Amino acid sequence: MNTVNLTCIGCPLGCQIEVLMDDDKTIRLVTGNNCSNGDKYARKEVTSPTRIVTSSVRVYGSKNGERMVPLKTASDVPKGKMMDVIRALRGVSVPCPVRIGDVLMADVAGTGVDVIATKDVD
Repeated sequence: MNTVNLTCIGCPLGCQIEVLMDDDKTIRLVTGNNCSNGDKYARKEVTSPTRIVTSSVRVYGSKNGERMVPLKTASDVPKGKMMDVIRALRGVSVPCPVRIGDVLMADVAGTGVDVIATKDVD
């Protein structure tokens, strides 16, 4: 049997969760969560962890001199693909204007997830 200890990020409580797993990676028991979000988070985290990636890329043609636009993945990507996403963003620059929610890169690193702007840049 294997024990995995996690701090839940499913809600602001930050519960200390313990996941008991069989040697074949089957989840046996999840304890320590105070809400159903914790159970869902723990099960996903030990079997198929994912993350939202945030970063920024250069912009050109800005009327107010801004050089960068912040961005994020539109949804979470597999944790093992995070560095692929970051590498795919290197050297990218986009023309202004940029609006919140604009797709700056579709299907980044073959994840099926788009990268979107999180700020307006004129």
